[in-house]
Amino acid sequence: MSQSIPISWSNAEVSIPLEQLPLEQLPNTDLVLRCQEGVCPDKAAFTELLRRYQSHVDKILYHLAPDWQDRADLAQEIWIRVYRNIKRLQEPVKFRGWLSRIATNLFYDELRKRKRVKPPLSLDAPRNIEDGEMDWEIAADGPGPDEDMATREFYSHLHEAIADLPEAFRTTIVLREIEGLAYEEIAEITGVSLGTVKSRIARARQRLQTDLQVYLNP
Repeated sequence: MSQSIPISWSNAEVSIPLEQLPLEQLPNTDLVLRCQEGVCPDKAAFTELLRRYQSHVDKILYHLAPDWQDRADLAQEIWIRVYRNIKRLQEPVKFRGWLSRIATNLFYDELRKRKRVKPPLSLDAPRNIEDGEMDWEIAADGPGPDEDMATREFYSHLHEAIADLPEAFRTTIVLREIEGLAYEEIAEITGVSLGTVKSRIARARQRLQTDLQVYLNP
């Protein structure tokens, strides 16, 4: 049974079937469903999903591995895996979280291959934490040379502090503070309980606050 959406026009209502809408106007869920029909994913629908979420994948990889020169190759491999496995996604509404999980897992697979001990992570801007536990933002109105140097020094130490976190803590803090994902989404991506996610984020914040105490409370 086809679905349709009502469109008001003067005093009349016209229903346009979803299947007749341009791909650009379809909800993400319907694009995923189209990709799950037939033997192979619908190429046009998949291309539209890629267009909508390419920046999301690039952002995850940038913050996990800012110094990797081959992030584009890794992003391509992520989309190849998505194309091959999209039919297995049982809840199309959760496509974004599923995509994030594939990106994160593939990154750590590659990390293990390279035997990297401490992959440098980056926060390209300080973040305000919603619950007010920690404020990374340094407000300044026309900073002078000394203030600018202090800000750069803060960022440098912040990057080092993030990179020094245990792997599990790094992943959760990036997904929470950089990607802005909900605790439930992070639990699904990392495959741990909601309580574990909250505990890791709290401990990561506490450790970062300790490491950066001199900058947070001058």
